[in-house]
Amino acid sequence: MKNGILNFVGEIDYANDFSPEKEIVLRNGSSLEFLKEIPDEAIKLIITSPPYNVGKEYETKQSIEKYLQEQEPIIDELVRILDSTGSLCWQVGNYVESGEIFPLDMYYYPVFKSKGLQLRNRIIWHFGHGLHASKRFSGRYETLLWFTKSDTYTFNLDSIRVPSKYPGKTHFKGEKRGLPSGNPLGKNPSDIWEFVAQEWKKAMWNIPNVKANHPEKTIHPCQFPIELVERCILALTNENDWILDPYAGVGSVMVAALKHKRKDASQEYLN
Repeated sequence: MKNGILNFVGEIDYANDFSPEKEIVLRNGSSLEFLKEIPDEAIKLIITSPPYNVGKEYETKQSIEKYLQEQEPIIDELVRILDSTGSLCWQVGNYVESGEIFPLDMYYYPVFKSKGLQLRNRIIWHFGHGLHASKRFSGRYETLLWFTKSDTYTFNLDSIRVPSKYPGKTHFKGEKRGLPSGNPLGKNPSDIWEFVAQEWKKAMWNIPNVKANHPEKTIHPCQFPIELVERCILALTNENDWILDPYAGVGSVMVAALKHKRKDASQEYLN
């Protein structure tokens, strides 16, 4: 698998990897080199959590300036391959240096904005568990920046509605008196996400981060839950759309994509 594309449907064919009959393209190697082989505007949704520059075993910690500089050529390729009606979801936490916090979403925003992308939501993913700080408040959230390439983009709200707080509430006056005052399918989730794993009918989504005894836990040190990806996939793509994760890790995006009849292109990150 190293230094090549592993295609689970048909033979390996660089020219036709994104043909309609293919379902998965997976490579283990350089993210930048892999992205250069993807056709223009071939991907409907890019969703990933890039290295945070915190010195994990798969990255080399460096200055925040150099870190962002190295990410920019990859971002250039991501913008090129993103469909004109597509979305990019960039999930990040904080870079920490000598106890000082550097919120990575604040550093990434001007980079994406300079490429012409438009921010639709700054989503806060809140979770209840993590490392306990001793000289500051313990961090219990990360941020997902949702960008689009244009003003025309896929957004399937009905696919991700959550139950209304008062599902039977009706208008109490006027011409709509007695009629339901909310959408019968539920309400629009807010931009603060608290997921309860697999309990899709809960109004409050409390996705725990993948630690210790989490059922999805693997050997990967920084793993995000499949359920977080699922909401983005259901809202921002349609069946048979291509989804890309340039830093695939354990394949959470791939699993979520195939579960919902999307196609996946993933790059296992190597430093």
